[in-house]
Amino acid sequence: MIRIAVVADPHVHDCDWVPSGSGLAGAIRSYGETVASTRVFNESLPAFRAALSRAVEEGAKLVLLVGDLTDDGQAPNIAAALALIAEFRAKHGLRVLAVPGNHDFHALAGRPQFKGFLTDDGDLCRIDSADCPEAATLGAELALRRMQSLGYLPDPQDLHWETPFGQDPDWSARQYDLSSPDALTRCRMIDASYLVEPVAGLWVLALDANVCVPRNGATDLADPKAFEDAGKGGWAAVLDHRAHLLGWIADVARRARAGGKQLVAFSHYPPLDVLAGAGLEELLVLEQSGLARRTAPAHVARVFAETGVGLHFSGHLHVNDTALHREAGAGFCNIAVPSPVGFCPAMKIVDLERGKIRLRTPLLDKVPGHDRAFAAYRAEAARLGQSAPFASLAPDHAAFLDRHLVELVHGRYLSREWPQDMADFIGWARMADLLAILGLEADLPDLPLTLLVEDWYRLRKGGGLALSHIARERIACYRRLCAMLPGPFPGASEAPEPMPARFIRVLRILGRYLDRLPNVDFTLDMAELTVSGR
Repeated sequence: MIRIAVVADPHVHDCDWVPSGSGLAGAIRSYGETVASTRVFNESLPAFRAALSRAVEEGAKLVLLVGDLTDDGQAPNIAAALALIAEFRAKHGLRVLAVPGNHDFHALAGRPQFKGFLTDDGDLCRIDSADCPEAATLGAELALRRMQSLGYLPDPQDLHWETPFGQDPDWSARQYDLSSPDALTRCRMIDASYLVEPVAGLWVLALDANVCVPRNGATDLADPKAFEDAGKGGWAAVLDHRAHLLGWIADVARRARAGGKQLVAFSHYPPLDVLAGAGLEELLVLEQSGLARRTAPAHVARVFAETGVGLHFSGHLHVNDTALHREAGAGFCNIAVPSPVGFCPAMKIVDLERGKIRLRTPLLDKVPGHDRAFAAYRAEAARLGQSAPFASLAPDHAAFLDRHLVELVHGRYLSREWPQDMADFIGWARMADLLAILGLEADLPDLPLTLLVEDWYRLRKGGGLALSHIARERIACYRRLCAMLPGPFPGASEAPEPMPARFIRVLRILGRYLDRLPNVDFTLDMAELTVSGR
């Protein structure tokens, strides 16, 4: 049996970094910016340490890091993350293999950053990378050279190592031509994918799906605006612009089968819908949904399945999900791994043995140092004449991120993603009002709809992990409500749907969240691509 750990999106930010010329004693991000973001910042290094510690406690010697090692690819944060990883390798023999995420670097020359940090008295100090160069996001080659110890170059202990271009590890040998959609702008870009056999019998296929595509009409490739953000493309961009990967992936899968190797693939982006299969349905109501808009198109799954890879881990969306694809005899399973810095904070522990794969999802609730910035948050609030943020009183890391999610729902999601009429209704209505507009009669707890929406996001992001944050009575209420809904999903309509019809869609998605495939502790039978567990 081989045991590995999988960690996604730690977004490491080093609070001990002192931005040059700032006069600051450290780099604590403001709470105001934290609650506007889908991830937290100041808690990231303690959370990453907790994840690596859990891997050691579980007896894993190998960690797959599914992209977004750092907050935004800044040199100080890369250095802090690598120092922590080196500490765990020296003390525990723990090895980390990584793939790039969209926050790890940008295009060829990087891009500027403008961040807010707190002074000792809670005031906000803005840092512009134009004045503080180390605050900028690095370009691909500079960042990869700094992170090359994370599997991007062969290790003396490796039994096998290769890239899509052969066995030459030099970055100059791992480049390809990349064109804008109109083919008029061209550049050379690194593909950081690699295959490694770190222990006998295990092949780890690290797939660089992070494609920064030049924009049509771009002339200055040193300008960060000349490139699309890689986070918008994912596997669809790989199929369009990095198609050389597909033949290599299929060849690796064939050789793994022939050689009796356990093959595990991972990339930053999911090639399947990891929102309980409801991502496209969600877009019919929440047109600006940041997660649903990044759902992989259906043809991506078909093409990926044809490579013969059966197991793939992804990150990027900070959700906990198990997704299966079967088509014409080909199939694979994608495990979406939650982030330590988003609700629910967790990781995966994977046991590989004889075609059966057992996966567990430990919750990272006990994180020493998770409250490091809480006093600064309270000082910031006092300076603004506000009461201490509720999240800054959280007893543990999981509770802090649950409270952070609630603030996101009210301060970001409802205003950015939901249609105005639905958001207004949710702001004042209760369950009885929802039943009335749906034409339903039932004796359900008269919950405020804001609470239902908070739970909708909890289940969307955490899956089974969210159940510890939602009272059983509410779960029972939601199941009864979803069972009462009329008919299957209605088809898409060109005309704007009335609000009751849109709420029915949202509630049917909630039903999918409640009934989704097991995603906490479960076993995969790779021969049949079946899942059992919870």
